[in-house]
Amino acid sequence: MNTNATRLLAIVMAGFCVNVMGADHPELKAFPPAKAGMDRFVIELPNKERGEEDAFRVELIVGKEIMTDPVNLFHLGVTIEPRDLEGWGYTYYEVKGLAEVAGTLMAPPEGAPQILKFVSGQPLLILYNSRLPIVIYAPKGLEVRYRIWKASDVTEKAEIK
Repeated sequence: MNTNATRLLAIVMAGFCVNVMGADHPELKAFPPAKAGMDRFVIELPNKERGEEDAFRVELIVGKEIMTDPVNLFHLGVTIEPRDLEGWGYTYYEVKGLAEVAGTLMAPPEGAPQILKFVSGQPLLILYNSRLPIVIYAPKGLEVRYRIWKASDVTEKAEIK
């Protein structure tokens, strides 16, 4: 194979690898880009069988890391609100409220060091669905974290009293 053909093949293969490796979820194209002052966060969940997904939930947590004292409790005044993506039947999530930090006012011990802590607003628990991406629009400066919850296989029976 001549040098030009080898280069062309290398360029085509590199482009193929980038497209496959950087491919977004196929349903992501339905969701618009973030508006000015906002970021769009996308969570793609591991695939699970349909019946298996019923035992899982996803907790969405929006916040930011700040330096705090080790004594007081802090939170953000933000909530995560579900919205319908018109014409698609999909749900996306929008962060609303003020991203201002509020906290208790206890006096920390003298000389207590500042610590870096993730401070969040009210989390939201949603159904697990690996067939669609979870799309969250949040004001710039905030980050989105998530946690996957799994129900126990054991159920308890309630008593009649």
